[in-house]
Amino acid sequence: MVKQIEALLDEKVRPILEEHGGNITIQSLEHQILKVRLTGKCFGCPAAHSTNEELITYEVQSAFPTIQDVVLVEEINPELLDMAHKILGHQS
Repeated sequence: MVKQIEALLDEKVRPILEEHGGNITIQSLEHQILKVRLTGKCFGCPAAHSTNEELITYEVQSAFPTIQDVVLVEEINPELLDMAHKILGHQS
């Protein structure tokens, strides 16, 4: 099912996100819960939750009614966080 969702994202979601300098990746699909991450300029955008609810969730659940929820994953990559700590630690 992930391949079909990727195809839907390619057709209906990614073109809109790309207009704003962003993209989307699928993190996981477990127990009919789809976890996605916004990337590029869409990552951390104040409108990210609205984008997830009004665009991504709408399109995914319209095409795949068995998907119960689309969750926006917002944690920071641990490697990136570690690099930031090292940089900040060297500046003191």
